[in-house]
Amino acid sequence: MLRGRAAAVRAVSIAAIAAGALSAGLTLKAEPAAAPAAPDPHHGKAVSYTCLGCHGIEGYKNAYPMYSVPELRGQNAEYLVIALHGYRDGDRAHITMHSQTESLSEQDMTDVAAYLAGKPLAASGKPPTAVPAAAQLCVSCHGQDGIAVAPIYPSLAGQHEDYLVRALNEYKHGGRKNPVMKGFAANLKDEEIAQIAAYFSGLSPALDTEPRPYTVFGAD
Repeated sequence: MLRGRAAAVRAVSIAAIAAGALSAGLTLKAEPAAAPAAPDPHHGKAVSYTCLGCHGIEGYKNAYPMYSVPELRGQNAEYLVIALHGYRDGDRAHITMHSQTESLSEQDMTDVAAYLAGKPLAASGKPPTAVPAAAQLCVSCHGQDGIAVAPIYPSLAGQHEDYLVRALNEYKHGGRKNPVMKGFAANLKDEEIAQIAAYFSGLSPALDTEPRPYTVFGAD
């Protein structure tokens, strides 16, 4: 009887310990992830060296389908972090970008975005007088001069025209899943997409390509 009672006590104790450990584990799991520290462009440069294989070459094009790789210099860093999340999490369909981002931490993304964006474009203060009818809704977020009204939105001034066409078609057909852009692009006709892309690509000050340093063998 005593042995049975002792065994029962031990079983209850073990169960209590296990329950406590499980509870602690659930508590730890429920804690939110620590926010990234302040952006470190120097670390971002080290992490993003493969990015420059495409984004650091002037006029470089995606192989298939063929369209210009987007210019990132002058873009909003906050938007670039959102875009990186989209590629990593599958909200944007691009195999190469998914493989590039799947191993990046939150801090890596913050640092890479800070490095690639550099100094964001500043509004010119002289918006064009005529905005095409197709782009009237676009300017409420992306600005009449193509400079985004908030850092969570992309600036579009001077972006490659064929890239803008590609992006709008991806929103339209589901390759990108942002619900706001998907709803906006869903009813756009091909000629309207072309008008929007032509308008924003012709604006300045414009986005630019991040220069890629040449490798010199033997250099420090």
